[in-house]
Amino acid sequence: MKLSNIIEAFIKEMISQENGEIELKRNELASKFNCVPSQINYVISTRFSPERGYIVESRRGGGGYIKITQVMPKQGGNAMMHVVNMIGEMISFADASAVVRNCFDYDLITRNEAKILLAALSEKSIPVQQPQQDILRAKILKNVLITLA
Repeated sequence: MKLSNIIEAFIKEMISQENGEIELKRNELASKFNCVPSQINYVISTRFSPERGYIVESRRGGGGYIKITQVMPKQGGNAMMHVVNMIGEMISFADASAVVRNCFDYDLITRNEAKILLAALSEKSIPVQQPQQDILRAKILKNVLITLA
């Protein structure tokens, strides 16, 4: 298993034990996993983004504190609009996949709807060059999620 995956799993476990919010020191975590602090930065920036359902606040000094909060979508009709508003004007397939997974995990869409969305958002389904592909992907994702709401 890759070190990034191990660090991600460790942080997610900490978040679940602390009711969705943790504060950690970059240097202490790097020391625990015997890696450089930039490895911790990489994991946090790629695995704990808003698209994946997290808010990250970083504080400089004193070894670099990082606060990670898991965002739970609001229940009811507002949940889907919260997700749609988070998407922005363009989105990569990786980030779109994370959004779809979160929607499924929070019971906003069914497994079949998630599969259909992922197929529709794939690079094969949007055969245009970047950045137009990411712009079209965001529009498709928003429109489908609004329709499902």
